[in-house]
Amino acid sequence: MIIKNKTIVADDWVVLRLQEQDAAESVMVASGKVIVPLKVWQAQRETLQRREDIGVWLASDERPEDLKGDIHKFSVIAVDFPKFSDGRGYSIAYNLRARLGYKGELRAIGDVLRDQLFYMQRVGFDAFAPRPDRKIEDAIKGLSDFSEVYQSSFDQTLPLFRRTQRKGNSTAGTLND
Repeated sequence: MIIKNKTIVADDWVVLRLQEQDAAESVMVASGKVIVPLKVWQAQRETLQRREDIGVWLASDERPEDLKGDIHKFSVIAVDFPKFSDGRGYSIAYNLRARLGYKGELRAIGDVLRDQLFYMQRVGFDAFAPRPDRKIEDAIKGLSDFSEVYQSSFDQTLPLFRRTQRKGNSTAGTLND
């Protein structure tokens, strides 16, 4: 099960994780919906690009720009969080959405915890695969932890002070007489 568009749904994708002995060039990609590591996509691009059931996932030390020419080929792109304290995936997600214009499913995988979901959706994630040792019913509550945000981000392009009308001021930043 995953959280997708704020709903718990069955996950019909398999995430391919390479084992230490696996080589990106020769690992077998099963049939069906598979999310492959970026290294596998790059090594087997010629074969995999013919399939419509391939997604790709990025490690926290990989750059989303490496997908720039291929981004439209994927209905799902995942970003791996190797540990909850590694925040590089937030930047990857933001860049995929805001700079590269990715419109498909953007999924957080790995060490994904309830406390992170609200912030992950702010940078563009719309699907989450919480850690299997946690209750997904508890995790989904993290998407609604806050009712208002101050800062701008992918999900709210204007900061709060630009969205609020103040009494006595017609323009923000002017002095009252």
